[in-house]
Amino acid sequence: MNLSMTLRTSALRLPTAPAISSDDTTLTYGEFEQQVGRLAQGLRVKRGLVPSARVGIAMENSGAYLVILYALWRAGLVAVPMNAKLHAKEMAFILSNAQCRLCFASPDIADRLADLGEPLPPVEVISGAVPPSLLAGDAIETVSSAPGDEAWLFYTSGTTGRPKGAILTHRNLLFMSHAYYADIDQVDERDVKIHAAPLSHGSGLYGLPHIAKGSHQIVLGGSFDPDHIFALLSRHRNVTLFGAPTMVTRLMNHPLAGSAPVENLKTLYFGGAPMYVEDLKQALGTFGPRLTQIYGQGESPMTITSLPKHLLGQPGISDELLASTGFARTGVEVRVVDENGRDLPAGETGEVVTRSDCVMRGYLDNAEANAKALRDGWLWTGDLGTMSKAGFLTLKDRSKDLIISGGSNIYPREIEEVLLMHPAVLECAVVSRPHKDWGEEVVAFIQTHPGAEVTDAALDEVCLNNIARFKRPRAYYRVEGLPKSSYGKILKTELRARLDKEAGNA
Repeated sequence: MNLSMTLRTSALRLPTAPAISSDDTTLTYGEFEQQVGRLAQGLRVKRGLVPSARVGIAMENSGAYLVILYALWRAGLVAVPMNAKLHAKEMAFILSNAQCRLCFASPDIADRLADLGEPLPPVEVISGAVPPSLLAGDAIETVSSAPGDEAWLFYTSGTTGRPKGAILTHRNLLFMSHAYYADIDQVDERDVKIHAAPLSHGSGLYGLPHIAKGSHQIVLGGSFDPDHIFALLSRHRNVTLFGAPTMVTRLMNHPLAGSAPVENLKTLYFGGAPMYVEDLKQALGTFGPRLTQIYGQGESPMTITSLPKHLLGQPGISDELLASTGFARTGVEVRVVDENGRDLPAGETGEVVTRSDCVMRGYLDNAEANAKALRDGWLWTGDLGTMSKAGFLTLKDRSKDLIISGGSNIYPREIEEVLLMHPAVLECAVVSRPHKDWGEEVVAFIQTHPGAEVTDAALDEVCLNNIARFKRPRAYYRVEGLPKSSYGKILKTELRARLDKEAGNA
């Protein structure tokens, strides 16, 4: 059940078809397959990596990213992709926690890791292009992998502030691919998949069903560029694109949106954050019935519910349906339950739980988190929602206080722990407030020690020295004390209410 066999099948069927285009270079499926086999051989023979060893990928989008990913699987290894925006300290923690033997890194990321000023775990960092020596041998045969073997270690932050490694198996990702065909789209060699979002997350995950069917992958490096997307849309047909809702809104508000050949767009699927109903209506007006909303999380990648394009494109669709995340995916069970796991009546808010072959095997070396998240075969998502009588799920809130800004997950506890590193900070609380472009932005409430003062610049500095730039608070509020319950818990609801009042929403 090794995932790399899906590439081999495509290469046998379509050896001369375009597989990956990036930076004006295109690999055919035959060339893609050959590079994967040779790199897998180099990793096994030249680097001595044995099956189940973990290898980090800390790279911006590139064609090489997909070659590395499939080569790891071909060699029976485990991929540990990391968000290229992470701070070097965060990457170092992941490399250590996953016990990675090797890490492929973009040159700037490799430099940041080298400049940490503290020892990295015992891991070799390969900077930039794959060394020719690793591609010099003959291609090896696929290492046999059991369905339950690790394939992708997906790090998702938790309320403890430390990332947790969700173990995704070959079975999980093959099930995810089959659910894509059942619920999102049929795919063949005529399709074009544009990767404008990070390959370390949703775009890369949904590259799997496309590569398995021999479609053309166009990998875009650098920051998201609507001009580039529209240029590609004018040159290619049957285009599929994944993006966070913020990317969708940037596309629909772009001057070229009105004249773009949207008939060349097959599917624009989005996820990672809720999309406001009015924005979704505007997007439907711009792109027509080509939008699909998906709901998943790292622990059940891309695969809990979906609101497919044939429903979103129906005339007169209700706001209630537009506000939902759709219905359970094929082969997936979804329920809304109370704290004891009992099903709640339609319309009542509870925690979303799900069960399927897409649910992770568990968190790496984290028995406490596993006991909380995995109960009697069900994944407790930490998301709060309601289920309609018809079976449509609507998310209401996130019990884990997750902030989603520009499609990136940000966990308040992680930022709070960093802010508390500053000697002037006595207590702090991090919440979000609405942002018209990014969905949400981070705000911090700061209580200093008596007589102490701290500037915004100083707080920014401690954040930028320890966490990724996109997690840094965009505003700091000084308070004499933080509101607390009788149990001493900080009442973030009151802090959010203060922000709402200041914004005129009270």
